[in-house]
Amino acid sequence: MEAVARLRNYPTSPRKMRLLVDVIRGMHVEKALAFLKFNAQHSSIPLEKLLVSAISNWKNKNEGVDESDLIVKTVFVDGARTLKRMMPAPQGRAYQKKKRSNHVTLIVDTKVITNKKSNVIDNNDTLITK
Repeated sequence: MEAVARLRNYPTSPRKMRLLVDVIRGMHVEKALAFLKFNAQHSSIPLEKLLVSAISNWKNKNEGVDESDLIVKTVFVDGARTLKRMMPAPQGRAYQKKKRSNHVTLIVDTKVITNKKSNVIDNNDTLITK
C-alpha cells in the first residue's frame, strides 16, 4: 500500500528541484534520506522533510508491516506560481525577473519482487523456459 506526501509552493525553480528528485527516484528510503541529509543544495532540506512525512504516512496506513524494503516509488516536480518582479535597466527601461516556485509529489511503497521467466539452453540445443 503506497503513501503520498506533497510539498506545495516551495520557492525555488522546478529545474533545481528536479536535479535532486531525479537522483532519489527508485532509491531505498534509508539511502535517499542519507543522500538528502548530506547534500549541499538548499532544496535538499525540504525534500528530506517531505520524505520523512511520506514514510510516516506509510507507517500510519500499514501498521505492523516491516518497513525495511520501502522505496521511493514515484516522485515528480511541477511548476507552481511565478512571481514577476521588475528590475531597473539602462535608459529608463525595466527588465522582468521571474521568481519561480514548485510543487513536489512523493510516493513511497514497498518493493515488489516479480518472478521473471528465464530462458535456458540445455546440452541438446533445446530452449527450456523456467
